[in-house]
Amino acid sequence: MALAFDEYGRPFVILREQESKSRLRGIDAQKANIAAGVAVSRILRTSFGPKGMDKMLQSPDGDITITNDGATILEQMDVDNQIGKLMVELSRSQDYEIGDGTTGVVVMAGALLEQAETLLEMGIHPIRVAEGFEISSRIAVVHLESIADKFDFSATNIEPLVQTCMTTLSSKIVNRCKRSLAEIAVKAVMAVADFERRDVNLDHIKVEGKVGGKLEDTELIYGILVDKDMSHPQMPKQIQDANIAILTCPFEPPKPKTKHKVDIDTIEKFQTLRKQEQQYFDDMVQKCKDVGATLVICQWGFDDEANHLLMHRNLPAVRWVGGVELELIAIATGGRIVPRFQELTPEKLGKAGLVREKAFGTTKDRMLYIEHCANSRAVTIFIRGGNKMMIEETKRSIHDALCVARNLIRNNSIVYGGGAAEISCSIAVEAAADKYPGVEQYAIRAFADALDALPMALAENSGLSPIETLSAVKAQQIKENNHCCGIDCNDTGTNDMREQNVFDTLIGKQQQILLATQVVKMILKIDDVITPSEYG
Repeated sequence: MALAFDEYGRPFVILREQESKSRLRGIDAQKANIAAGVAVSRILRTSFGPKGMDKMLQSPDGDITITNDGATILEQMDVDNQIGKLMVELSRSQDYEIGDGTTGVVVMAGALLEQAETLLEMGIHPIRVAEGFEISSRIAVVHLESIADKFDFSATNIEPLVQTCMTTLSSKIVNRCKRSLAEIAVKAVMAVADFERRDVNLDHIKVEGKVGGKLEDTELIYGILVDKDMSHPQMPKQIQDANIAILTCPFEPPKPKTKHKVDIDTIEKFQTLRKQEQQYFDDMVQKCKDVGATLVICQWGFDDEANHLLMHRNLPAVRWVGGVELELIAIATGGRIVPRFQELTPEKLGKAGLVREKAFGTTKDRMLYIEHCANSRAVTIFIRGGNKMMIEETKRSIHDALCVARNLIRNNSIVYGGGAAEISCSIAVEAAADKYPGVEQYAIRAFADALDALPMALAENSGLSPIETLSAVKAQQIKENNHCCGIDCNDTGTNDMREQNVFDTLIGKQQQILLATQVVKMILKIDDVITPSEYG
């Protein structure tokens, strides 16, 4: 790009190689944007539902990921197109806010974009299309409220939560163990939930995995699991009623902050220095013993001399424990993290009923279990699996189940899955279209057709005839006035999702519709894309 002036001194811009550059504007730009969004949506469409296919993703480093989680697929895809990136952010927003429904929200957005393209070809202005979609989304959200059911649960009756989490896990690789994993997820959430504030801090639930064993060996530990072992092989492997000192200060002599040099020219000086250093170690260990600690967990390491002294003084220790794990141990045991030995007091010790070291298989891998803690508001889900990919996918599945259980504690309203909620909303939106005299009614009907795309995708991915199946279910909903009728993906013989125990959270479904509509409105309002490369 160069700046020039005409004969009157007025500036104008000269663009380099302008004749070879092409730029889309207006309706052509909007169609190109729609095509980019639909292309991303079609990638995820085949992964939607309990019979959806998985995707294998290879990173630049050669690492392989196999998953059908929409957010993970889009996160690891290398998307260059700006509209494609909007779809990636759409899935990420659903994941951050709700934790589930990341595939469905992108499929929904893709269906809306396909309908919008048809309306644009009819000559309807993009703004009118966007307004029609906005009206439709409000109708659908209000209708979802009207068809939602309340789930009553308590600390003794967690079955409703388990059933909803099982629906989430049905579409994952781990669906053969969905009952046991759903129970683990619900029990973990109930253990850390604050029922007064109706909230759950998922940071208090640690998800740990180790290759080996079977998926059925996955367990919930009411305490903390640390991927460490005792610092000395001769230390006791099991400690009952442990008093735990949680330290962020190292077991070593203090080091001056300035440059220093020590000259040792006689044996006496060396022995004095060694004795002084040993005295430092001895004082540190004695301070721990004096306050009544029976186990020391340290963020830093310590050398062989300190390790030997700890073992000799019968004070088991664990070293190189991460900061996040230290915080969880402190929460679980009711202890305080101590930055200096001088501040160590009996009140700052954590309490645990049992601390044990457990070995796995023949690989000499060991982990530390801290159980029966004073405060059970920190738990660990320990996942076992045949390989690393299985464990990573199980972690993602467990995360979705935890988020669903958390959402139900926040708001215990549910709608029925299997496309039943979408079909019911589609019927309601279609009926409301006639009340709007303007051009928006075309967009409202198109929105109703887009809602049908999700149950159609479910039927298609389950090997059923999509149009025939959708028509039959929609007719059944209208005839019986039953909003629980959905797609029988598992071929159980009934379309009633209440009988099949297939549920979705109300807030998750509402968020899907609102987020998809917002992104589609944004895409429709873009009529020009200007990039720096256009100016050389």
